[in-house]
Amino acid sequence: MNSSLKINPISHPLNATVRVPGSKSLTNRALLIASLANGTTYLINALFSDDSRYFAKALQTLGFDVQLDEANHSMTVTGMDGKIPSAKAELFIGNAGTAARFLSAFLTLGNGEYILDGEPRMRERPIGDLVEALEELGCDIQPLQKTEGGKQICPPVKITATGLKGGKTKIAGDISSQFLSALLMTAPYAQSAIEIELTTDLNSKPYVAMTIAIMKDFGVDIQRDQYSRFTIHPSSYLPLTNYPIESDASAASYFFAAPAICGGTVKVENISRKSVQGDIAFLDVLKQMGCKVEEADNSITVYSPSSLHGVDVDMRDIPDTAQTLAAVAPFALSPTRIRGIASARVKETDRVHATCTELKRLGVEVEEHEDGMTIYPCQTFKPANVQTYNDHRMAMAFSLIGLRFDGVTIENPSCVSKTFPDFFEVLDTLR
Repeated sequence: MNSSLKINPISHPLNATVRVPGSKSLTNRALLIASLANGTTYLINALFSDDSRYFAKALQTLGFDVQLDEANHSMTVTGMDGKIPSAKAELFIGNAGTAARFLSAFLTLGNGEYILDGEPRMRERPIGDLVEALEELGCDIQPLQKTEGGKQICPPVKITATGLKGGKTKIAGDISSQFLSALLMTAPYAQSAIEIELTTDLNSKPYVAMTIAIMKDFGVDIQRDQYSRFTIHPSSYLPLTNYPIESDASAASYFFAAPAICGGTVKVENISRKSVQGDIAFLDVLKQMGCKVEEADNSITVYSPSSLHGVDVDMRDIPDTAQTLAAVAPFALSPTRIRGIASARVKETDRVHATCTELKRLGVEVEEHEDGMTIYPCQTFKPANVQTYNDHRMAMAFSLIGLRFDGVTIENPSCVSKTFPDFFEVLDTLR
């Protein structure tokens, strides 16, 4: 794809049905759990994107039999009942945050020496809370680079593994819920029970709920006191003949949002309100703004509002949809305040600052806050080349503004390959 892409506006109300790829969060969790299970699991509607490919490739490098059938969106994973075949490996995981966090915990089950590294941005994404929690359980994880001030531990790291002993540990939940998810999924294969206590409030709770649900699908239950304390006893995951992956709710958010901007209706297939993905709650934000939402067993349809209202909303549980809301907000009749997303500053880019910068570039009045932003209604947009900071969500969210305003060009559009390689083709079907 070219290094920039002009988005052409749609001059009529929408009337479209789309299908988005399988969930990244579910695909990567299922890959990890299936490789721990004792036997072969078949994943249906799996996501094929940069993130999931890096994860699958890492498992193959570790000696697992992972068969990828991209044409049929399926993956076949043969688990080794908690054993890691290879005793030495160097794994490169690009800028895949889930892969970095999940593999850091997973590799402690092995017997040998593993190095985990990624792109320059991955070397700025902190995993110190997870490393400390694993060290409390007796694991040996050494950072291979010094960060500024020496405070944050980021990849690359060297993991010298002798199996996971078990015991008690503490972890912070305010930087990334993926740290806790990584521990929970790996814990059944420790030599004795693991108790985890949270030292802070937990961000993105629905993602941990998703982790617990998928562990249960594969036959492992955990004990917990709300989201403050967890106990996991030694156990084994059961392989599943067929495990269907729901369509990605974060990816669907762009299509749920389109009618709010363009008018008309969009129906998204293979997803329901019963989804285990937290980002499905973005629909509630659209309802608050005035959209009508119709739910069926296996699809969700969003209708445009008679008038679009700004909202004041805490998005700490659904931070990945904050940029989607930021793209809708300038079209509302009143200001929108997005709160609770300070954690978004350590994602693919500093998403709070990047979103504010690019809205301003388009002529939108916006105030940046530590934990979010306030976006004001915009009558006159300015033509601009939107910078995407190599962040797939910047490219996807800001393309929505281009559906209504003629003058939006997306720089580096191919960065969407991280989670949704054919995003712009699907966006074109709205026409």
